[in-house]
Amino acid sequence: MLQQRTIKTLTRAVGVGLHSGQRVELTLRPAQPDTGIVFRRVDLPEPVDIPISADAVVDTRMASTIGVGSAKVHTVEHIMSACAGLGLDNLYIDITAEEVPILDGSSASFVFLLQSAGVQLQKAPKRFIRVTQPVEVREGAGAQLKWARLEPYHGFKLRFEIDFAHPAVDSTGQCVEFDLGAGNYARDIARARTFGFTRDVEMLRTHGLALGGGLDNAIVMDDYKVLNADGLRYDDEFAKHKILDAMGDLYLIGKPLLAAYSAFRSGHAMNNQLLRALLAQPQAWEVVSFADERQAPQGLAQPVRAW
Repeated sequence: MLQQRTIKTLTRAVGVGLHSGQRVELTLRPAQPDTGIVFRRVDLPEPVDIPISADAVVDTRMASTIGVGSAKVHTVEHIMSACAGLGLDNLYIDITAEEVPILDGSSASFVFLLQSAGVQLQKAPKRFIRVTQPVEVREGAGAQLKWARLEPYHGFKLRFEIDFAHPAVDSTGQCVEFDLGAGNYARDIARARTFGFTRDVEMLRTHGLALGGGLDNAIVMDDYKVLNADGLRYDDEFAKHKILDAMGDLYLIGKPLLAAYSAFRSGHAMNNQLLRALLAQPQAWEVVSFADERQAPQGLAQPVRAW
């Protein structure tokens, strides 16, 4: 049987929110089988649990935000991407503010925290959402066109193409494909950082956003070049970060997908629209588990790879 996974021991991190600039503490705790991933706002007078789901996403401007009632958690996509990359099914994420810390702007720190806590197999079957028919969402036309698609695939792979018309971005790889079963998430994707442009920073800050952003937790560009002294971590870091984000956004459906995802100029909003479009078509998906691990997609049954 392909088993569910949680972590062995609790682990903690402290940082600041990218947009809020607030100090925030995270405590990651093991969870029982079939719990799923649950964010818990422990700073509120009465702690509030926010289980992940496509319908729990309440805002997709600049980041993915989940919420229950007035309780929200912003910028969940990087830690969700780490959970997806490591195949974790059950986890409590206690948080002391309304935004997940940005740490170094990638998911590498979350991967390190989770791997340091150790991965625990659980006595329950791991359940996947298997896509059985193509589902697509599209917006705009011509230069404004963007789209995202899920198609049947025995595994989980992602292909993302970017189009920013910026010298620093255009000189790098514009299209990346990553197969979770064949690749190494921690090595190939997790270190790709979020990115932004100096021309946008002042505008964002006047709206109370990007208050915690800087060269230590993002790739920052002026009109011509990357300003970070150490340059890029990957030749195609921009496109790889979009893969990283997409993995986190898609994992908000609550179970790992068996599908091929492809996208052109998609973002948090379109990724969530894609999940909702999938769920609205019951004939396009099914929940499956694997009593025999040998029937599971290649690579997804193996223990999580270390760095």
